[in-house]
Amino acid sequence: MEEAIQLDQRYPGTLRDEFNIPTFQSMGLPYSDADDGNKSVYYLCGNSLGLMPKNTRNAINAELDAWSERGVESHFRHPREEDGFASWVDIDLPAMPLLAPIVGADIDEIAIMNSLTSNLNALCVAFYKPKGARNKILFEKSAFPSDYFALSNQCRIHDLDPQETLIQLSPRPNETYLRTEDILQTISENKDNIAMVCLSGIQYYTGQFFDIEKITKYAHQYPDIVVGWDLAHAVGNVPLKLHDWGVDFACWCSYKYLNSGPGGIGGLFVHSKHANDVTRPRLAGWWGNNASQRFRMVEIFNPIPGGLGFRQSNPSVIDVVALKSSLELFKRFGGMNSIRDRSLYLTNYLLRLLKASRYYYDVDKVNPEVLGFMIITPVYNDQDHGAQLSLRFYPHHQDNPEHDTMEQVFKYINTRGVIADERRPSVIRLAPAPLYNTFQDVYHAVKFLNEAMDVLSTRTCS
Repeated sequence: MEEAIQLDQRYPGTLRDEFNIPTFQSMGLPYSDADDGNKSVYYLCGNSLGLMPKNTRNAINAELDAWSERGVESHFRHPREEDGFASWVDIDLPAMPLLAPIVGADIDEIAIMNSLTSNLNALCVAFYKPKGARNKILFEKSAFPSDYFALSNQCRIHDLDPQETLIQLSPRPNETYLRTEDILQTISENKDNIAMVCLSGIQYYTGQFFDIEKITKYAHQYPDIVVGWDLAHAVGNVPLKLHDWGVDFACWCSYKYLNSGPGGIGGLFVHSKHANDVTRPRLAGWWGNNASQRFRMVEIFNPIPGGLGFRQSNPSVIDVVALKSSLELFKRFGGMNSIRDRSLYLTNYLLRLLKASRYYYDVDKVNPEVLGFMIITPVYNDQDHGAQLSLRFYPHHQDNPEHDTMEQVFKYINTRGVIADERRPSVIRLAPAPLYNTFQDVYHAVKFLNEAMDVLSTRTCS
C-alpha cells in the first residue's frame, strides 16, 4: 500500500475530482460505519462504462432549461447563446474540434451520430462492395457479437452466405491473441478475394491493441481492399492517427473511455480521400444533406462532403452535450499522449502486482486443474495493449457457478468494492482509466483478488 501512495504522489496527474466516484453506500455494498459508506469504490470498469464527469449534470440541465424556456426555438435561438451555448441545429459542431484530435482526424472527416453498431452498418453499406470473387470480409474470430451480427447480415443483404464469405482469424493453438504477421499473411493469401478488412482497434475480450497502421498499409497494397476499424475500446484509450494511417472508415461508441453516459452517442470517421465521393450509396437522411438546403425540403440529396454527409437525423442534444462535457476534460488533461503516459504507468503497475501473485500462471505453465489465473492480454510490449488487462481463471466450471473460480473471485472482489467486468466463460477484465483511477485503486483490486484466491485455496484444501 505504501508504494501505491508514493506512486500517487509521484504521478499526481489525474482529474479524479472532476468525476463522481461511486461509494460503498451508493453501490449498496456492505460497510461498517458512515465513513466507510462514503469511501469511494475501486472502479476499474471504464472499459465498459466510464464514470460521470461532475459537469455533465450542469451541461444537461442547461439544455433542459433551454427546452423549458424556448421549446422548439432553441434549435435556432438558444437562450444562453451569449454564454457560448450552441443552438440545437448545430449542437454537435462545437464538440467536433475536441473529438478530432482524440481519433487523429481532420474535423471534416468525423461525425457525432447514432450508436456504434448503427454506424458500423451504415459504413458497411457505403464501403462493402462485393464484386464477383472479391466478396470476402476479414475480421477476428470472437469479435464482439454485435460486429459479427452486423457483418454476417451484410453478407445476406448481398445474397451471400456468411459461412462462405466471412474470414475469421483465430490465434494460433495455445495462444490467446492474434499475431500481426498472421493477419498480414491471411490478407496476402486472400488478396484476390477480400473486399473489406474490418477489425477491432482493441479487442474487447483480450484487450489486444492491433497494429492499425501496419495492417491498414499492408491491406492497401491491394487497391480494391477497403479497411475499417471498430474503435469501441480504443477511442479515448490509446492515441489514434486515423487520417495519417490512411484508414478508410472507422466507428466508435463514447460511453467507455469517453465517459458520455450509458448508451451515449457514437461517432464515425471517413477519410478525406472519400470526402467528395458523393456518388457513393449510403444510408441517407436530411441531416447529411447540404445544410443550406436542409429546410427547403427539396427532394434532391446533396450530401455534405466528409463525415457529416453520413449523418441521417439530428443528433440528440442531451447526448451531445454529455459527450462534450467529458471531451473538455481530455483537452484539459493535455490530450491523448498525456493520457496514454499515465495509462501505461497504471496498467504496468497492475501488471507487476498480478505477476507477483502466487496464483499467476505464465501462459506456457497453465494447469487448468489447479487454482490460478493467466493474463490473456499481450503484455510484452506496451504498444500491444491499452488500459485493460484480461485475466482467465482456473479451474473453470461453466455449468456450476458455485464452484467456478472466475465467478467466485468476481463475487468476492465486488462485495469489497472492486468494480470490474466479468466476461464468460472465465475472464475478468480490469481497466484503470487514467482520468480518474489511482495507483491505490489498482493496489486494492489486486489485494482483494489475491484474498479471494486464498479463500478458494483454503476451501479446496479442506
